[in-house]
Amino acid sequence: MARVLLFGRLADVAGWRDRVIEAPSLSALRARLAGEDAGLAEALGGRGVQVALDQVIVRGDASLEDVGEIAFLPPMSGG
Repeated sequence: MARVLLFGRLADVAGWRDRVIEAPSLSALRARLAGEDAGLAEALGGRGVQVALDQVIVRGDASLEDVGEIAFLPPMSGG
């Protein structure tokens, strides 16, 4: 099981910021979250959303076997 963190607008859409969820892969986690909340699914699939596994940004699918924390990060702006 891993701790799933949502930040910024993503947490606002979901109505939660921190949950413990079990999933074998990042794609399976996204599918589970999408099945629970269509609005969150749309937000997570938005342009610029990044995912960090144990504080390391990843792209594409990844195994969650030894991951303790999954963070979904909204697009950043500013300067």
